[in-house]
Order: sequence, then C-alpha cells, then structure tokens
Amino acid sequence: MPPGRPARPGLMTMAREVRRCPSLAGVITPPGDKSISHRAAILNSLAEGRARLTNFSPGGDCRSTLNCLRAIGVGIEQLSADPSAIEVTGVGRRGFVEAADVLDAGNSGTTMRLMTGLLAAQPFLSIITGDSSLRSRPMGRLILPLRLMGSKIWGRGRDTLAPLAIKGQELRGVTYSLPVPSAQIKSAILIAAIFATQGKTTIQEPSKSRDHTERMLQAMGVDLNADDSFVSISPLRSPPVALDLVIPGDISSAAYWMVLGAAHPSARIEIKGVGINPTRTGVIDALRAMGASLRVVRERASGNEPVADIVVESSRLTGTTIAGDVIPRLIDEIPALAVAASVAGGPTVIADAAELRVKETDRIALMARELSRFGVAVEEKPDGMVIQGGAALHGALCSSHGDHRLAMSLGIAGALADGATLIEDAEVADISYPDFWQHLEMLRAS
Repeated sequence: MPPGRPARPGLMTMAREVRRCPSLAGVITPPGDKSISHRAAILNSLAEGRARLTNFSPGGDCRSTLNCLRAIGVGIEQLSADPSAIEVTGVGRRGFVEAADVLDAGNSGTTMRLMTGLLAAQPFLSIITGDSSLRSRPMGRLILPLRLMGSKIWGRGRDTLAPLAIKGQELRGVTYSLPVPSAQIKSAILIAAIFATQGKTTIQEPSKSRDHTERMLQAMGVDLNADDSFVSISPLRSPPVALDLVIPGDISSAAYWMVLGAAHPSARIEIKGVGINPTRTGVIDALRAMGASLRVVRERASGNEPVADIVVESSRLTGTTIAGDVIPRLIDEIPALAVAASVAGGPTVIADAAELRVKETDRIALMARELSRFGVAVEEKPDGMVIQGGAALHGALCSSHGDHRLAMSLGIAGALADGATLIEDAEVADISYPDFWQHLEMLRAS
C-alpha cells in the first residue's frame, strides 16, 4: 500500500483465481445503485411517513448507512426474504436521538459525509468513525462548509481526518463554492440545509457532479433550484414527503460488464435496469469514444431517475483521452476504463483525475502498479496515467489492496488475460457488489 494508506482490518485475505473464457454471453442485473440507496435511506429518514425502497443496494457500504440511521432512532425493516426490499420510517427533522455509541461508517465515504451533514444540525453529540482506509481520507473540505453554517465539528489531524466529533447546532444558510466537484460534499451541505432555520443555501460547482440528491429532494416535494453550475435551497416550511422508490441498477457496477463485453473478442452482454442519470454516464461516452459497440435501449424512468437496458458486444477498441468535464461523470469507473485502455489500440490518456488518489486507496498508483503485472505499459501521472494499449494481457498475481473497485477491475482484466490470474482479497467486492464473482462465472458458463 502507498504510505499512509493502511490495509483495511478485519478482512480475511482471500485469493480468487480468474481465467479467460473463449466466449461470454448472458443477461446481468446489477445491484441497486449505491449512491441512490444511501440517499434514499437518509432523506427518507428525515421525512414524515414510511417509504418502501426496492432494489436497495446489498453492499457493505449501504449497510453502514442503515446501521448509523438505526443508531439515531430511525426505523428500518426488511420487508421480505429479499434483503434489497426495506421500509424506512422517517422521524421528521426533530425526531433523531443521540446514539448510545460511536457511529461506524465502515469503508463508506458517502456514509460518513452525508451522515455528518445530518448530524451537524442535531442537538446532541455524535462521534462517527470508519475503518483504517476511511480514517485516512480527507474530511477538511466537509468540515469547513458545515462550520460556516454554524455546526461544531472536530477531527484528527487538525480537523482534517476521522473520527469526527459533531456537536449539532441551529444552522443558517450559506453560499459556498466547492473547490472541486464533489457530490458527497454537495449532498452533505444540502442535507444540513434542510435543517437551516434562516437564509438560503447556494452551492456553486466548477463542473456538475452527480445530482441524485437534488433529483430525490425535488421528488420529495422540496423547493430546490439547480442548473449546471449551482444548486440552491431555502429553509423548509415542512419536512420532505416520504418517497417509495425502485432503485435503478448501479451504472458503476454495470461498467465492469460494459468494459468486459467490449474488450473480449467473443462477447455479447445485456445489462438490465441500469440508471442512466446524465451525471453518471461518462463511462458510456468514454467507451463509445473508444469504439465500443454499445447500445442503450428501452429507456424509461424510476422515480425521478432515468433507467435503461444496455447491450454491449465485442468491439475493436482504440485509445482516447479521458479528461476535463467528463471526469466527475466517471470518476468511479476509471479503474475499469483503465482495463479497456490496456487492450485498446494506441495510447489512452487519463487526466484531471487527481481525486482518485484520495478514494478508498490511491487508485492511480495502484491501478498503474497492478496493470503492469499483466504486462501493460502504464506511466503514472500526478492526476492520472498514460496507458499504452494493445497489450496481450497475461495472467498475474495481483492484489485489490482492500479496494472493491480495484478487485472487480482486476477481475475483468483476468477474464481477458491468457493463463491464470490470482487476486488477493478479492472478496472485498462485497462492499458494493456481493454477487460480482457469481455473475462473472454466470457469463463464462453461458
């Protein structure tokens, strides 16, 4: 691991073998969108009434959010034998209670940041922490705007790292310019603004980040204005209305099958019910720029979110440049796209993505290191990498370094490589996609 990025404790290191298959075919239904699941649980917790959430993400990150909400008094019940169907009973804006213990966000940055926005307005003390990886991720840019709104928040490293101690206060609106696009910070401010008693809150972004929070609040009856550069919300006269929701499939999870289907010489994969929110479809744009045979079909809506099925087939990929305003729309998919770039003809340049260095791991350094084990020529840059494509991938011994997105990206690399690939700590994929390895085997067996 890079300095300062300790391995995640409590996880048994398990190696999984992946081999190339002569052909890949089948239909995949990815898990519910992780970003939307977090928000659906948190926003419905501060509504009045009950909300039925179907296709809720089964991964460990969203379980962390549910556990934190239960600890502060929110009623959450599983509705059937299917763990993806839950009911959230909101407590309104004044019904939260002080937790009896420290709140644990696990490995989930979304949990910690959005919950901090909620806790910033509560009239009690909260302490929230996470695993060793999350405790190394930057929190200063979260604390600053919430302090400007009136909350009292402290953290390690001169208030830049978790654990965070939060003494909620009466909040006021704020006008704040995000230094870099961040849906998590934007959402934390918006959640805090729901509790503000005076003053409009306006958030400005250098470029538009994912807008699931804005869409969901509007669907819940909140008067919120937004365009490509700002979002604003005035003090609420009444709490949001509980919202039943069928959560779309996660495009970040679907991205692995898009890359695998396009990069494999004999493949046709259909991915069902994928969320195609325009702030998240950068991976589709990037793959099409590389020449991928990829079709978006049967477009429809779920709640306030667009949904479609995606069909991807074997393609002759070429290198491209992935940089600029598209980066916030595909930041989580860059490790998978780096695998596509490895087999594409010609170089691919990934730039303006320094944010990858402060994710669960330093994804720039580690993807460069792990892809080189497959025989890929990768030049690491401060804000990205240059990948010389056209490599004939060979099996390798590699490691996820406790990062779920690296584990799955290395999995699809192994499915494209000659020989056997062994991925250490592969089961960390459970954080966002518990069925990933089963779905890969299902495609191989078709």
